[in-house]
Amino acid sequence: MKKAMILAAGRGERMGVLTDNLPKALLKVGGHYLIDYAILAIKRAGIQEIIINISWRAEKIKAALESGEHYGVKILYSEEQERLETGGGIFQALPLLGPQAFLVMSSDIITDYPLQDLPQDPEGLAHLVMVKNPSWHPGGDYGLCNEKIILDASEKLTYASFGIFRPALFAGCLPGHFRLTKVFAPAIAAGKISGEEYQGLWYNMSTAQDIKEFERAREDSNLRPLASETNTLSS
Repeated sequence: MKKAMILAAGRGERMGVLTDNLPKALLKVGGHYLIDYAILAIKRAGIQEIIINISWRAEKIKAALESGEHYGVKILYSEEQERLETGGGIFQALPLLGPQAFLVMSSDIITDYPLQDLPQDPEGLAHLVMVKNPSWHPGGDYGLCNEKIILDASEKLTYASFGIFRPALFAGCLPGHFRLTKVFAPAIAAGKISGEEYQGLWYNMSTAQDIKEFERAREDSNLRPLASETNTLSS
């Protein structure tokens, strides 16, 4: 696993006026850009090349992150003239990601999951990390049985918005706007997506209130060392 992709094309409408003129990925959380947490987690996993898809206020992300040199990584951009959603965005970036399995992570999550522990070469088409259902998504997404993601389950978990994907997951897709669920569903039905449940720290920054709650919890979490890693970046 040599490359990673960070999903950062969305505006983040639920943030309200905070993202009227600023991409969600550049909101300040804990004194740093929200996307810093994903970049540095990927860097700690030993991945040096990161592809970021951008759309809303794309020029601001490129100006802030540049080539990634000040993070100690190489950043390439997959620019979307019209936002292509999660699936379409990854599909467009496949030429940059190459033929091997790659890590995908949303720019709006913060977690202490050690990304280097993810399977480097999953047996199936993807490996997803799942978490217990947050209050805003009580029904969950998929079930987990014997390390396989399943569609039909009495108890479901929520996709944590990061995992390992193979390019073959997108076989047969056409360019355009589509969600990841379009490729997940048939692959899960065929038993080709593995998974695991993570019970550690995981935050999804969907609203301004989520940021406030993270700020309060951050002082007591082991995410605090991130501040020293980013003290020369976006602080």
